[in-house]
Amino acid sequence: MMERKLPQMTLFEKYLSKLPLIALLAANALPLVGVLFFQWDAFLLVILYWAENVAVGFYNILKMATRKVDHPAEHLGKLFQIPFFTIHYGGFTGIHGIFVLAMFGKEGDVFGKGPDWPCFLAFVQILFHTIAQAYHAIPPNARWVIAAMFVSHGISFGYNYLYKGEYARISGEKLMMQPYARIVVMHIAIIFGGFLTVALGSPIGLLVMLVILKTTIDVALHKRQHRTGPAF
Repeated sequence: MMERKLPQMTLFEKYLSKLPLIALLAANALPLVGVLFFQWDAFLLVILYWAENVAVGFYNILKMATRKVDHPAEHLGKLFQIPFFTIHYGGFTGIHGIFVLAMFGKEGDVFGKGPDWPCFLAFVQILFHTIAQAYHAIPPNARWVIAAMFVSHGISFGYNYLYKGEYARISGEKLMMQPYARIVVMHIAIIFGGFLTVALGSPIGLLVMLVILKTTIDVALHKRQHRTGPAF
């Protein structure tokens, strides 16, 4: 009985292990469909790729909260790390989004209406208002791409981090830095490509190349991070 079940379990594991990469490729294919069939421009691609940073930060907070610790007292450290990451990454991502919106002439009031949030929470306020501006700048037929990005990162979180046990091997310090490595590598290429595409009038060929570039980098970072556990 055991000998008959083992190959089935191995086959199941083989296909399950491919699910995060399939989800990543599927989410990255949606902007390509938009470019080819719905006339999406460079701004829409870049702001959608910026929105993915919000999904990365969201799941990174979940990773920090569910990370395994050696001693129960170490959970107290999360009470500092999670708020610090939320404020720092939130401000970093918010300002990054303001830059993207300004690059395409769509910037607005970074604090919005109402009173300013106190102290360091102002950085989170900037992120929330940047998200609101980006959301209104994205047409309804493109907003489902953001949902697909959240699903893709959610599948990776569920499989690689929880099911494969990355939560038991990674340190809090690595989790604090992990999203920044992705942003720096990804968005230097994306913003440069966006500038070039806008300068040349957003030809469809360059837009397709921009999607392919982003997908290639995404797949490379995904494989590097999950090859033998968290790599950065």
